Amino acid sequence: MARDPAFVLRYLAEVEELAEDVLAARQQIVDLDVKRNRNREALRALHKDPEPDDKAMVCFGNMFIELPKAKTREMLQQDQEELDEEINNLRKELRVKVNRLYEAQGKPELKGFNLNPMSAEEMKLINRILEG
Repeated sequence: MARDPAFVLRYLAEVEELAEDVLAARQQIVDLDVKRNRNREALRALHKDPEPDDKAMVCFGNMFIELPKAKTREMLQQDQEELDEEINNLRKELRVKVNRLYEAQGKPELKGFNLNPMSAEEMKLINRILEG
């Protein structure tokens, strides 16, 4: 059965666009995760420093600024929280984008892809139940 070439072209363009969205979201998650790891390393270095009341050199873009370590630590922790939140939001959006891509390709929805991890409180309750 011959298909209309315009229909096939539109279909392929739609699938390609959805696939590019998925790849872009994954790359953005990777980039943010690298930044989060660098922040974590900086926080750890500040924590291990024997002189906590000194100042630290902080790089903003292409400029270094000397700031109190307490302020630097506070800024890095706030940035960590924002990065965690943004990465989690991107992961949730990625699930939706992958499902749209699979739907456009005519594939069944991924099973187990929409699972969420249990919180620490939920794990404590489960452990209490299992221990009896």
